Amino acid sequence: MDAIAPFHGFGLGLRRTHYSDFLDGDVPVDFVEVISENYMVDGGKPLRVLEQVRSKLPVIIHGVSMSIGSAHGISEDYLRRLKLLADRIDPLWVSDHLCWTRTSAHNSHDLLPLPLTRAALDVVCNNIDRAQEALGRAMLFENPSSYLSFPEDEMSEWEFLSEMARRTGCYLLLDVNNVYVSAHNHQFDANEYLAGIPADRVRQIHLAGHQPGEIIVDTHDREVCEGVWALYAAAIQRLGPVATMIERDGHIPPLPELLDELAIARKLASKEADRVAA
Repeated sequence: MDAIAPFHGFGLGLRRTHYSDFLDGDVPVDFVEVISENYMVDGGKPLRVLEQVRSKLPVIIHGVSMSIGSAHGISEDYLRRLKLLADRIDPLWVSDHLCWTRTSAHNSHDLLPLPLTRAALDVVCNNIDRAQEALGRAMLFENPSSYLSFPEDEMSEWEFLSEMARRTGCYLLLDVNNVYVSAHNHQFDANEYLAGIPADRVRQIHLAGHQPGEIIVDTHDREVCEGVWALYAAAIQRLGPVATMIERDGHIPPLPELLDELAIARKLASKEADRVAA
C-alpha cells in the first residue's frame, strides 16, 4: 500500500450553505473535506458541485458509516460505491472513524464506541485491511468522542490506535476536540493521549465546537473553545505541521466567520513554526 505523503494546509468542511462561495470565487483555504455518503451517488447537483470545487482545490473524502468496528465485516456494496467516488474525485485521502454504526440489518446513523480489547482490535484490523485492499489505498481513521467505557477494556484508546496503525499501515486523523471531550468525560489526561499516539502516522487534525456540561457532548455547532485551542497548540508542538480543518455541522455561520476561526489555527501553527526555527 502506497504511503500517504504529508500535506500541510488549512481547510474547511464543504457544506451546502457555502456552495456558492466556493463556486463563485476563490476561497482562501488549502483544501476542503466532504462527507463521503453525501456524494456516493451516480449524479445530481451535489456531485456536480464537488467536481467543480475539486477543479480548484484538493478534496478529502470523510466517511461516517463504513462501520470499521462491525463484527460481521464491512458492506461490500458500500466499499464499491466509495471506490467509485474516490476514483472520480481523486482525493488527497479517504478517512472514516474508529467506531461501528451498523449491524447486518440496521444502521444506527451514529458513531458507536468499541470495547478497547484485543478481540475488537483484531476485528478492526481485519476490516481496515479489507477496506484498504478494496480502495487500493491507505486510509485515515479518526478517534471518536465517547461518553461511556467498557469494563472489558484492556488498553487505552491511544494504545489501540497505535497498534491499529502499526498492524494495518493505516494513518490517523487526530480530532483534537474529540480528545478534549473524551478526556473530560472519562477523566484522563489529554496530553498523555497526545504523547501516546504515533506522531508519524497523523496526517490530519480536526477542530470543532462542543456543548459544555458535566458530560461534554460533541456537537460541531459552535466555535472552538479555548481549551481545544490550547490542546491544538500542544498537538502541533509534538506533531509539527499537519493538515488542519474546522468542522461545523450545525448553526453554520457565514463563510467569513469560519475563515476568521481558521485564521486562529494558522496563527498558532505559525507561532509554533517560529519557535522551532528560533
